Amino acid sequence: MTSFLDSACASARERVRSAAGRIGLDELRDRAGATSPPPSFAGALAAPGVTVIAEVKRASPSRGAIAAIPDPAALARSYADGGAGAVSVLTEPRWFQGSLGDLEAIAASVGVPTLRKDFVVDDYQLWESRAAGASAVLLIVAALDDATLQRLLATAAHAELDALVEVHDAGEAARAAAAHTACGGSPRLVIGVNARDLATLAVDPDRFAAVRDAVPSHALAVAESGVRGPDDVRRLAGLGADAVLVGEHVARAPDPAAAVRALALAGSATDAPTGATR
Repeated sequence: MTSFLDSACASARERVRSAAGRIGLDELRDRAGATSPPPSFAGALAAPGVTVIAEVKRASPSRGAIAAIPDPAALARSYADGGAGAVSVLTEPRWFQGSLGDLEAIAASVGVPTLRKDFVVDDYQLWESRAAGASAVLLIVAALDDATLQRLLATAAHAELDALVEVHDAGEAARAAAAHTACGGSPRLVIGVNARDLATLAVDPDRFAAVRDAVPSHALAVAESGVRGPDDVRRLAGLGADAVLVGEHVARAPDPAAAVRALALAGSATDAPTGATR
């Protein structure tokens, strides 16, 4: 793992210890079980065209402050109004200035699926996400050994959560596919190819093209990072993307709904590439 990823995962484990001291795992499971099943994240990504996952993002370690976002639920509603098929919510507080409260407010406010984007290292975070109303969680292959990845995928399925399994190269894509198969192959595998290098934090615009062929044909493929406008959506559609995850571009936009609408229109104007499985 990279030093940044090491630090982020260590911070996440500390947050889990603190949260578990306030609310035990059994109580958290009970809270999750008392909530209605969330809308399907994978189902939204399987819709025709390229689905836009718009992200509520205040800051990042590579860019610093991005947007103040005093009302994350209002921003998420703007995204949904613009045609976002799902909303990604950063809940990591140290580098991204997010919170679980942001996720709770957004999930209660929009009808589209929500993705909890954080450094998930423990089963506790999955039940925490489900209780907060999330439809899916991010699992970063580079941060997890195979046994932990398999366990988290199995727990996510038990909690009725989809997982966006993030990879950076063909080897990680193979690990993601193997872990998913080991868990029984359900729910549908969703692989995100992150163009951002977690060691340098630089974006490689060719990363998705380099990794796409390693994503199994039955999986949904998400292009993460570096999407700055409709031309990028069309380019990634041509490479076989089922969805794009867009953060800074829409969070900074003077009119977030219009920014998402332009991306969604570019995605809806494309057809799934020959041989793609939806």
